[in-house]
Amino acid sequence: MTTLPASTPRRVRRPSNLLPMLAVAVFAALIYWPVMLFANQGAAQKALDSGADLGCKTALACATQLRNPVIPAPGQFWVGMRSLSAQPFSATAAPYNALVTGGETLLGLGLAVVVGLALATLLVRSRSFERATLPWLVASQTVPVVALAPMLAVLLGQAGVQGFLPKALIAAYIAFFPVTIGMAQGLRSPDPLQRDLMQTYRASGPQTFLLLQLPASLPYLFTSLKVAATAALVGSIVAEISTISFSGLGKMLAENSRASDTVALWVIMVYGAALGIALVALIGLLERAVTRWRPVA
Repeated sequence: MTTLPASTPRRVRRPSNLLPMLAVAVFAALIYWPVMLFANQGAAQKALDSGADLGCKTALACATQLRNPVIPAPGQFWVGMRSLSAQPFSATAAPYNALVTGGETLLGLGLAVVVGLALATLLVRSRSFERATLPWLVASQTVPVVALAPMLAVLLGQAGVQGFLPKALIAAYIAFFPVTIGMAQGLRSPDPLQRDLMQTYRASGPQTFLLLQLPASLPYLFTSLKVAATAALVGSIVAEISTISFSGLGKMLAENSRASDTVALWVIMVYGAALGIALVALIGLLERAVTRWRPVA
């Protein structure tokens, strides 16, 4: 009797996220105008009551013509975007400063992966280390980064370390915790039968780690990296605000906040959001390249 060859499982394509994202974008665009009018109407009425000449008679008509609106009108936002994006590689342009902040964040993520992998390995290998260290790891995340950033900058400055690295270290400080917890969970994820199989093959401890535990932990690593990327980005921006910085989105936020330029603040926030989306997308592409062996559900 002949036997048919076993069929290989088909890879089912994941549904695209493009349509849901476009639906959310369309919904946000539809509600933007009424929300903007509602938010600016009060400020416009106060300006009219104070006798300011806005070139309009009613608060509703003046809601799109405020110099520093609560929410900028589309035309104001577009003018601010063009102003901050002109000459994109100049020191005052938002694209250049976004690249600086992105570089700090990526370096911080790299450091967080190194530290997180080392800590996760120790947590998995030693229960006593986990009991002694895990509460302190949790407590480390309760320290406000606004208080930590200037102190760390002073300490590193005394050691001659300035500029790019202190912000990356602060980003790594925020990002290492989710990487550690995700990697520890991933290293513990292999089935006991898989461990028994490795013992049957007389695999050593390092071989079991490299051939079984580490590959099994990669999906957990990339999931935690997507969380850590956004946290590291916030850490980089806060570090730029809290320390002496000559470039970066945080520096731009601090300068325009002091100047009360709300339109510029909105433009910078949009650049920060776009940078966060780009970082998560980059991690997603890296995940697809590294974990091609995973079956797609």
